[in-house]
Amino acid sequence: MKSTARRRPYGVRRAPYGFLLPAAILFALFFALPIGYALHLSFRKVRVSGLGLGSGARTEVWAGLENYTDALSDGELLDGTLRVLGYGCVVVPVMLGLALLFALMLDSEKVRLAPFTRLAIFLPYAVPGVVAALLWGFLYLPDVSPFYFVLDRLGLPQPDLLDGGPLYLALSNIAVWGGTGFNMIVIYTSLRAIPAEVYEAAKLDGATPLQTALRIKIPMVAPSLVLTFFFSIIATLQVFNEPTTLKPLTNSVSTTWSPLMKVYRDAFGEGDIHGAAAQAVIIAVATLLLSFGFLRAANRRQKQEAAR
Repeated sequence: MKSTARRRPYGVRRAPYGFLLPAAILFALFFALPIGYALHLSFRKVRVSGLGLGSGARTEVWAGLENYTDALSDGELLDGTLRVLGYGCVVVPVMLGLALLFALMLDSEKVRLAPFTRLAIFLPYAVPGVVAALLWGFLYLPDVSPFYFVLDRLGLPQPDLLDGGPLYLALSNIAVWGGTGFNMIVIYTSLRAIPAEVYEAAKLDGATPLQTALRIKIPMVAPSLVLTFFFSIIATLQVFNEPTTLKPLTNSVSTTWSPLMKVYRDAFGEGDIHGAAAQAVIIAVATLLLSFGFLRAANRRQKQEAAR
């Protein structure tokens, strides 16, 4: 039998592709193409002939996996990775814990001035990372910080937050201050999507607000917690703005404090663009594997809980 449905005009069928074309072009130019070029550079190296003088003295040749083996055996890259992992162990739990706490408080029936409070918590996220790092960096300096002035007047000790172990706390504070608001909005949106009937049933069963939060709200916003944790891991592994901005204020932050800082130094400070490209690819692959492993573990746990 012939179909009675009328076929859509050819122009209508092509319309969705026309809407997708600008995004596809931007994706190819500013995402796919740079990634492909970085991969190309990571398998190349510069061969220097003689004294390196003259037009043909420096030629680009195939390097195979040499840049990758050098990067994986680089002690500075490993040290930077360990520093970032320690930094993440402080940032991620504190930031997500505060975001969840603020979201639960804003979702409470007794909260007042909720719109203003949401805006106040979210506002630091709107401040650019470099500006936030500069702001906190000068607040950490003893000579210009009002906090140190107050501590001095009160006769209290004045810790140096830009040296040694406290440096991790100083950097973590900047990330927590700027990222808590965004994660809070994500979790709060999920809380507002919970049907009111669920809360009414909990009240009829005699559940207290704390029990409702622990046994109903938190389990039901678990997907949002997984999402925010996923984003936080990626942001932690790619930390660059905060230590780079604080570096002129202290000698405790080296040019290789984080893996991305080392990539930047090798590429634009030492001119080793090929080795830096290999390091960037390794960081990207490690981030992908870590994120993919976490998502698989979270999905497996959710399926196990759903099967019970």
